[in-house]
Amino acid sequence: MRRKTCGTLGAAAEFLAIALLALGLARPAFPQANAAAPKTSPTASNHLRTTGTTTSTVSPAFGPPVKTYGSKNAPITMEVFTDYQCPSCRNLFEQTLRPLINEYVASGKVYLIHHDFPLPMHRYGYEAARWANAAARVGQFGNVEAALYDHQDAWGADGNIAKYVEDAVPAADFKRIEKLMQGCEDRSTPTSAAQGPGCALDSYIEQDRAIGLQIPVQSTPTYVISRKGQKLPAGTGVVSWPILKQFFDSLLSS
Repeated sequence: MRRKTCGTLGAAAEFLAIALLALGLARPAFPQANAAAPKTSPTASNHLRTTGTTTSTVSPAFGPPVKTYGSKNAPITMEVFTDYQCPSCRNLFEQTLRPLINEYVASGKVYLIHHDFPLPMHRYGYEAARWANAAARVGQFGNVEAALYDHQDAWGADGNIAKYVEDAVPAADFKRIEKLMQGCEDRSTPTSAAQGPGCALDSYIEQDRAIGLQIPVQSTPTYVISRKGQKLPAGTGVVSWPILKQFFDSLLSS
């Protein structure tokens, strides 16, 4: 079985070029894959991630995690499979998904869906996914996702994820997140029956992993783009925002 990896630049540009050709939308003078992505304000991005989800409030009983941005009715859907401890996933988020959320999700052009796909090679990746799912259940996924990537090196060194989650959300929400995380701390893999009741959040992570295995996801980040019900081949690696923006513009103009 092929070992799943945390990808690099990989075949992202090739994926987009092939997808354009498949749709008959190829354009001349395609930008270079290493074009610099514009910087965005973390504060603005955090605010949009909080308000851009399809569900902004959660009942006291805690609903399922909402890990989406924008409207389901957007003409383009992008599903992203990532590991919070994967450096390439951080680069995709910082360089590409932030401006995507600020510009094309906010304007109703793209519906962005996050799927967890923690890799065994990352000691704290699974636990980080638990914190993200707990936050998503109280309507704070966007802020916590941003905090996990912004401070990846710090919590990746010592596993102190709670510190950065606490700093990213209101105190009342952090208490709710902590409650959901009870019994889930310090476990780097899904809990088994032999370990006791286990972590209730694992079921959401494993649902995402099952979706990814059907693609199949071989490395992170992996993304699948759909337009008007037509799902394109999965792409992997970091793609810059200028390239992805041009690709989406081609889809939207067809």
